[in-house]
Amino acid sequence: MYAIIETGGKQIKVQVGDTVFVEKLQATEGDTITFDKVLMLGGDKIKVGTPYLNGVTVTAKVAKQGKAKKVIVFKYRAKANYRKKYGHRQPYTKVAIESINS
Repeated sequence: MYAIIETGGKQIKVQVGDTVFVEKLQATEGDTITFDKVLMLGGDKIKVGTPYLNGVTVTAKVAKQGKAKKVIVFKYRAKANYRKKYGHRQPYTKVAIESINS
């Protein structure tokens, strides 16, 4: 059985036992999080929400809070002596999917 959840403006396909990286959530390591925005439930019989399924949740445990690798942003304009360089590290939350409650 799998589910498609929405979190952080993104849609993620998850199964029990998966470890996924999502946009940063306000939780500490070891906390249990419930995702209630479930778009689709798959398996033997597929259920699709309009837009979400009622009464279906996905439970996950926060494994880690962190930052992704640095992305270098370099802006350059030819013949204008314009150069700008900076980096960005996107924060994330690593969660382990524990159960899909339907």
